Amino acid sequence: MSRRFFARPSPVVAPDLIGRLLIRRLDGETLVARIVETEAYQQDDPASHSFRGRTQRTEVMFGPAGFLYVYFTYGMHFCMNVVTGRVGEGSAVLLRAAEPIDGLATMAARRGSDDPRLLCSGPARLTQALGVTRAMDGMDIVEGGDLWIAAGRRVPSDRVMVGPRVGIRSAADVPWRFSEAGSPWVSRGRAGPPPRKSRGVKTGNVRRPAATP
Repeated sequence: MSRRFFARPSPVVAPDLIGRLLIRRLDGETLVARIVETEAYQQDDPASHSFRGRTQRTEVMFGPAGFLYVYFTYGMHFCMNVVTGRVGEGSAVLLRAAEPIDGLATMAARRGSDDPRLLCSGPARLTQALGVTRAMDGMDIVEGGDLWIAAGRRVPSDRVMVGPRVGIRSAADVPWRFSEAGSPWVSRGRAGPPPRKSRGVKTGNVRRPAATP
């Protein structure tokens, strides 16, 4: 996918990623997973890591678009995001779950599970299955990296479910979680603690994505 594709608001890019192919070149093998679940985050969003401004950890979130933002959470898991929007915006899309397509044996070995449904159904499982670590933070997924997103076949808008994000406390009511309707590969996702007031997260301007550039 082009950098222009990612250089749009995260709530627009996130549903447009459903059905796209996440491709990882790892130890001479090509692993492929079809994206089925995403979440959008942006700078005026209290749930976003960029909400409090630039830090050494979040610098990559502020652009340019089309780079990976990888963070370590709960002292044990990596989560993978794609930077979106204009330079300076501090926005990204979390890749939450995917359907494994190619390289399942390698994914299973990395995950320690033979159940295909448990290979990529969750952000931590997805990064483990594809061998994504903090060392890949800042990787360009448009030009020259070992991980990229291919066009695949975008899921039509009427097949994309929209709902609140999970596992967060602030702005938990904001409907920026997107998933393919009926997909068995979507993560279950635990509901977060009781939500705090969203404090001005703007959802009114969220629109369905335009045709892919």
